[in-house]
Amino acid sequence: MTTRQRMGSTHIEAERPADRKSLGASLIGQLLEWFEWSSYAVFAPFIAAAFFDKSDPTSALLSTFGVFAVGFLVRPLGGIVFGRIADRIGRKNVLMTTIIIMALTAVLIGLMPTYEQIGIWASVILLVVRVLQGFAHGGESATANSYIPEIAPAARRGKWGSLVYMSIFGGSVIAYTLGGVISLALTDEQIAAWGWRIPFWLGAVAALIALYLRRHMKESDHFEELGDGGAPTYDNLSDTRSQTPQRPNWVNVLLVIGMVSGVTSAHYTWTSYISTYAISHEGMSTQGAYWVSVFAQTCGLIALPLWGALSDRIGRKPVMYTFAIAMALLQIPLMNFIDARPWTMLVAATLSVVVVAAGGALLAPIMAEVFPTSQRTSSIGFAYSLSVAVFGGTAPYIFQWFTSKDLTHISGIYVVVLCVLTLVSMRILPETKGIDLREV
Repeated sequence: MTTRQRMGSTHIEAERPADRKSLGASLIGQLLEWFEWSSYAVFAPFIAAAFFDKSDPTSALLSTFGVFAVGFLVRPLGGIVFGRIADRIGRKNVLMTTIIIMALTAVLIGLMPTYEQIGIWASVILLVVRVLQGFAHGGESATANSYIPEIAPAARRGKWGSLVYMSIFGGSVIAYTLGGVISLALTDEQIAAWGWRIPFWLGAVAALIALYLRRHMKESDHFEELGDGGAPTYDNLSDTRSQTPQRPNWVNVLLVIGMVSGVTSAHYTWTSYISTYAISHEGMSTQGAYWVSVFAQTCGLIALPLWGALSDRIGRKPVMYTFAIAMALLQIPLMNFIDARPWTMLVAATLSVVVVAAGGALLAPIMAEVFPTSQRTSSIGFAYSLSVAVFGGTAPYIFQWFTSKDLTHISGIYVVVLCVLTLVSMRILPETKGIDLREV
């Protein structure tokens, strides 16, 4: 057994109550952040009507920028900035800061005056709030992908790390379920008047609970072992060499970008775009597509820790290969399988999301096992956020472009190509199951 595959010392690798409590506190905060992020998407039409005026060119411009750009431009910036901070002053401090920002922005959205009340300033304020949300969200994602694998026992790092991605599915499922309940309980007029604010009011209250729980989180042992002299420098990423194997850190950054590309493109295709495609292109009922999406993502939620645990037994590479090969083979046939009948989307989306879960489950553990502790969060913040922004955020728009050109049958090639890139990247990256993170 190689040095990289040895388990660490008992005080690092044993599963302790404090670690489990920290895991729970971190996950609750992430679940909340993804719930708030998804709630904005669920109620986007009502929010747009409340804060923007399409007859006002300036407001319309802000609306376009706020909806399409903020989420995928500011999140990478937040990942980079907060990642560097987390590598300097600790993971816990950043996770406390991001939850505070998300709580404040939820309160602001829930209480903000509308366009009718203050005019263009409503659009401006909402845009600023979304910038803050995206910035905090990027920092939260980068730090969580570093923190949870660091506090996990090496033998269970795949399972623990998969819980990071569970928060993505979990927050989305809660938001869409709440959206369905609100749409059934209230009229469209009531939702437009005040009902769309309910998720943000609930999110603000939940944030206080998450903040209290995070106060009692422990700092990562791996970060604390760096000591005062362990703070990294950022003049050049290639100055620090990873032992996976002795290659410049920037090479690992590029490989992680490639690894994430297939996962994030497939994820956004089958969780964000597919319902729109089914409704607008295939004529599926809105309620049918809506609840099928909830069911499929719930199945993905259940599958995530199972894939993570499997990777702890057979290795990261076989599970990630399974995702990349299966998704590349199934993407186009499953897209073509969907028609106006909800059961067709039920089959296609559920199978696809379960496959996506195989890749998503391993992102956190693999990224943590590739990068050195002193640059772990900043490297993840850059590689992960950039890949999600470039490949995940563009997937729905690329699909929509192909569909508008009556080329739906080949639109899945985008995901197929990126899954091949994931496969190639994983072929180059080493097997990291059971690695001692202190030796990275």
